[in-house]
Order: sequence, then structure tokens, then C-alpha cells
Amino acid sequence: MILKRLSILNYKNILQSEIEFSSKMNCFFGNNGMGKTNLLDAIHYLSFCKSHINTPDSQIIHSEQEICVIQGEYDYEGRNEEIFCAMRRRQRKQFKRNKKEYDKLSEHIGLLPLVVVSPADVDLIRGGSEERRRFLDVIISQHDKVYLHALIQYNKALAQRNVMLKREVHEDSLYDILEMQLEMHGRVIYQKRLDFVDEFVPIFNDFYQTICQSAEHVALEYVSQLTQESDLAAKLAHTRERDRILGYTSSGIHKDDLDMKLDDHLIRRIGSQGQNKTYLIALKLAQFDFLSRKGQTVPILLLDDIFDKLDASRVEQIIKLVSGERFGQIFITDTNRKYLDEILAATNDDYRLFKVENGEVKPMDEKE
Repeated sequence: MILKRLSILNYKNILQSEIEFSSKMNCFFGNNGMGKTNLLDAIHYLSFCKSHINTPDSQIIHSEQEICVIQGEYDYEGRNEEIFCAMRRRQRKQFKRNKKEYDKLSEHIGLLPLVVVSPADVDLIRGGSEERRRFLDVIISQHDKVYLHALIQYNKALAQRNVMLKREVHEDSLYDILEMQLEMHGRVIYQKRLDFVDEFVPIFNDFYQTICQSAEHVALEYVSQLTQESDLAAKLAHTRERDRILGYTSSGIHKDDLDMKLDDHLIRRIGSQGQNKTYLIALKLAQFDFLSRKGQTVPILLLDDIFDKLDASRVEQIIKLVSGERFGQIFITDTNRKYLDEILAATNDDYRLFKVENGEVKPMDEKE
């Protein structure tokens, strides 16, 4: 899959931009705060119907404008795909595929697989369990519609139960129905998360050891209140009175976590800045590899300012990896050309250079 052209109108600080891309490597230079990350975020939005950094839609539209438009033209395994998104203040956003609007945004998820590596990924290690569940959900949902459906239905039932708890509703029959739904959909989610982690960890470990060139061992351990034998509906019925006092549902797969380990220790407790960065990059490159194997097309890879706090040898290994044949179209941002020039020198493929300044994206000549 290749993003051939991108049109942006009023997306954050990018007022207007029309860009044609290389089918392999696209490099964006510029100082911090100029709009490089916003450009990548617009590409992410076309894949996931939302911002990578979870910016509310109301804050995505440029502060002085009423409408934001993003449009991408893709070469999808030989056929053309046009994706259009429009957001207006205080109105429902529109998402169209080849001029036909989606009935549900969930129908779009998975069509345009994409992996982003950015400084915000540190929240996977340092943040709460919600970040790690989101990591699982993003990967599995892109290739498994059954999982995505179960996740949507689980969250709907969870939201309804929480509303009833806060209002201190005492209709047991309604609770019984919702708790059966949580058990049914939660069981699907639990099993698919468990299967994913088992398959994913060896891929992740290979990438980590390739980058760091050491014997350090990484692992992911899926932690859930649900097990093969447990009955979530029965547990929820048992904790119903306590949950009314708390005002929320205290048990379920929405409490799951993913323990991120380095040499059998939680990396958030022992990892240096360089180890954390390497861990996260290996995690995301493994995500790319996994989606490539599972999907119908090669994902797009977004690398946003990834070289900071890495030593030269690790940078060299990352450059070798992303320059290889297994990776398709890549978008890279950096504040200078040092590492990007090394990447370009390591590949014989086509590439394009762009300068981003005050929200304007301009093609660059090689000699600039």
C-alpha cells in the first residue's frame, strides 16, 4: 500500500498543503514545533479516524477556521483508494471511501494498516494500563474484525453498566443481561489477546536483539482477571453491590495489563533512556512485521523523531532494518539531516525530501 498524494486543509498548524510522496522513503526536516508531527498525525488520522496523540477533534481544526479536511490517494495493491475526512465545529465528522460515506467509522479500521513510532510511545512503559491495552487493541483490531466488534460491544455494555451503577439502579434483570454480554464479548477479547501475545513476543525479541546487538532478553506478559476457568458474569454479579458504592465496574478485561519486561524485570523500573527507546522501537517494528504477515497489504511506517537518546550502534542497526526490503513506504521526521542522510545512503530506493516550516511543507533539493 502506498500513499501517493495527501491534501490537508486547516489540520492543526497546517493551513493548506498538497503533497506528492515517494513510494519508499519520505523525509521531513524542520525545527521543533514547525508541524512535522502534525503532518504524520494527519496520515495517522486517515487510517484510524483519530489523532495518534488523542487530540480531541475540536482542537484539530485550526483555531481560526471552521472546517478541517484531509484527503489521501492510495495505491492499494494495484487499485486506487481515495479516503476523505471532513470535520466541522459542532458537527459529526465525515469519512468517505471513494466518495461513499461510511455508516460506521469502525468499518474503516484495518483498511489502511499503519504503524507509528514517536516520543509519545514512552507512555507505553511509563503510563497506566490503559495505554498498554490500547496498544493491544490497535494491533489486533487492524487485522481482526471479530475482535474489533467484540471490543466495541464490550465497551458499550460496560458504559451502560457504569451508568446504572452511578445512578444506583437496582434492576437485577438489566444487570444480568449486561453482565452476560460482558462475559461473552470479554471472553473473545481475552482469548485473542492471549493468542496475540504468544505469537508476538518472539518477533519482538528478535527485533530488540538485532537493534541492541546484545544478549538482553525482552518479554511481554499478559495480565488479566479473566482466565480460562473464570466466569466473569458470576464475578460481576457477586461484586454488584460493591460496584454500586464505587460507581464503576471493578472487574473485567478493561482492567487487563501488559507487563513489559527486560531480563525478567519490569523495564519501567530498571530501564535506562536508551534501553527504553530501543524497547519501544523494537516493539513497534515487531508490530509492523506482525501486521505485514497478517494483513492483505504492507502497512505504512511513520517514524517521528526516533533517533534521540540512542547510541550510534543502535541507530546504525535501525537504519539497516528500515532500509531493508521488508519495509514498504516510510515517513521519517527529524530536526537535522545527519541520520536521515545515512538512511538514504543505505537504500537504493526512491526518496523525497521535504522542509516543514510554520506549517508549510515544501519539497527540498538534495543539496539544500
